[in-house]
Amino acid sequence: MTKTSGRDQREPMERLVRLATVLHHAGRDGVPAQKLIKVAGFEGGEDPGSQLTREFRHMRNLGWQIENLGERGAPAVYRMTSVDNRLKVRLTGPQQAALRRAVLLADRADLVERLGLPESSRPAEVVSAVPAAAHSEALSTVLRAVRTSSRLHFRYHGTERDVHPESVHADNTVWYLRGLEDGGDRVKRFVVSRMLDVRADSPGTASRPEVSRHVGLHPMSWEIDPPVEVTLQAPADYAADVRRWLGDPLSEEVDGDRTTLVYRVTNRSALRSRIYQLGTRVRVVGPSDVRAELIAELAEMAGE
Repeated sequence: MTKTSGRDQREPMERLVRLATVLHHAGRDGVPAQKLIKVAGFEGGEDPGSQLTREFRHMRNLGWQIENLGERGAPAVYRMTSVDNRLKVRLTGPQQAALRRAVLLADRADLVERLGLPESSRPAEVVSAVPAAAHSEALSTVLRAVRTSSRLHFRYHGTERDVHPESVHADNTVWYLRGLEDGGDRVKRFVVSRMLDVRADSPGTASRPEVSRHVGLHPMSWEIDPPVEVTLQAPADYAADVRRWLGDPLSEEVDGDRTTLVYRVTNRSALRSRIYQLGTRVRVVGPSDVRAELIAELAEMAGE
């Protein structure tokens, strides 16, 4: 029987998802390279380490971030620390279909027969790495308020808030509301599960915040805020991670084991989001107002 293009793509896509699933389930502890070789089906093959490295290269190109936690000279232990939403826009339609099918296999044995996929395609120890973001009464109220342009009232970190909603989105199973508080001048993000006593006014009572849009796919390219040059520093080993998340800098200077990168920033919210993803791998040197915004948002998230 002649193989279709969909079947040709199925095996590598399922292998990619098996690796991502095992890495995600392991969390910060990571997974030994030998186990990943077995999960990928490379065990006993020619140069399985290089084959695994090739798969990681594909995963990084799709937006995943893979790190080796092992010490120099010790067996490799890999950790997947984050997933970028570029994955969706980088895949073709058939690839997305194959990926969804493989993800379902990770925790839905009942679909194996319905999809015509072999049971052997799923390792026994693999569980679902795509938990659904939980729905709640508060979330239902927030979603309805966004659809009907209704002003929201709720208690957040002990403070009563009156917010004009702009949008709602889920990120890594957590739902967020974006909106502008009465009297505020900056759109903020609120974790829906932390919003208490959520109430919505009548439809049409909210003023839709003005949000700049941009046709570019990378949020760092969106012209939302006045341009500012931001200086970052990172260990030389992590400079590639910074470029991966923020794009190409205006300038880059290496001084020993430290790299200084300067970026033209027109979307401060996107910058802060990527700084949080990078964590201790990067430090914001200046300007002072960008550092202050970063610290203030972190304090608000921590409830301080």
